Amino acid sequence: MNTQAKSICAVLMALVLLLFAVAAHAGDTSRQLTEESTLTTIQKRGTLRVGMDTFVPWAMKDKTGTFIGFEIDVARRLAKDMGVDVEFVPTSWDGIIPALLAGKFDLLIGGMSIRPDRAVKVNFTIPYYSTGMSIVAHKKNAPGFSSLDDFNSKDITIAARKGTTAAKAAQKYMPNARMKLFNKEPQAVQELLNGRADAFVSMAPLPAQEAIKHPEKLYMPFEEPFTNEPNAIAVRKGDIDILNFLDSWIRVVRAEGWIQERQYYWFNTMDWQDQLQ
Repeated sequence: MNTQAKSICAVLMALVLLLFAVAAHAGDTSRQLTEESTLTTIQKRGTLRVGMDTFVPWAMKDKTGTFIGFEIDVARRLAKDMGVDVEFVPTSWDGIIPALLAGKFDLLIGGMSIRPDRAVKVNFTIPYYSTGMSIVAHKKNAPGFSSLDDFNSKDITIAARKGTTAAKAAQKYMPNARMKLFNKEPQAVQELLNGRADAFVSMAPLPAQEAIKHPEKLYMPFEEPFTNEPNAIAVRKGDIDILNFLDSWIRVVRAEGWIQERQYYWFNTMDWQDQLQ
């Protein structure tokens, strides 16, 4: 074998060894990522920690102090299918994404709409259901209103929850109206019932349910939501394993019709109301 042939063989051997080293490193990295993933952590711990905030009918307490609601059902079913227990971590909505990023819980199941500004901070699963913003009005303060334009006036005060897509939607579609923002929906609803606000904007079906509970004071100017918003589970960035598992799980439970059935129960009926405190 001449010198040139020996050089070529040496180069080829070096390339082969390099490829083996790269493949081995990639395998080690993949195993490390799997071992450090949220999914592996949950399975080792035996408990799924879910971040949420109370929001009727998504998450609330029954007469015994137990959490119930649409998102609670979703979290319990998810934990069951993972083969682990579930632990709920109530967290103020305006700090819920920072709490997720700080590792206070594993994932966020809380009626969170997919938004670009949120997607900068967290990864979203595929949507597991969609809803939209709706409005309920005070009969005496805003009589006969039938469109968003009717509410888009400096003489109108709209109540909403601080830091929510409801507040953003109200400001976008009714920019001329005055806004009153509250930490919790019940505070905003009470402001409306007391006549200190003319309308309340929130994610459907809450406005319609308030109109049903207070027919003497409240009414729905129009029945359908005025936005359409996909909702998803939020997880920390860089964790492919948990995102893949959750996307697969959502496809399965939607194909079963389970998500749709639970959504109908909590959003389209009031059969659960007697369970509340």
